[in-house]
Amino acid sequence: MELMHISTVDELRNSHKKWVEEILKAKNYFRETKWSQSIAVGSKSFVEVIKEKLGIRAKGRKVGESGGLYHLREAQVPYNSDFTPENSGLRAKNTYFWSDNQ
Repeated sequence: MELMHISTVDELRNSHKKWVEEILKAKNYFRETKWSQSIAVGSKSFVEVIKEKLGIRAKGRKVGESGGLYHLREAQVPYNSDFTPENSGLRAKNTYFWSDNQ
């Protein structure tokens, strides 16, 4: 609450209610990925401090910039559909009998 310059829980509750009402009045219903898919959002120095504090857990995470704010998130990588043959479906000739294996 200190970062938002709010001193009491009631003040936070009222501020949050006003923020939600403003968004609903503006019909601004879309999800902003910088908030929902990031570990940290803010100034460049803030995001870099968070990345440093995460240490090894921040490996592979990149600091990016969007609309004047910086964010820390993992790169979005699509699933790879190029599976090797040993991961293919089961077949009728996949059985080996113990008696045949001498």
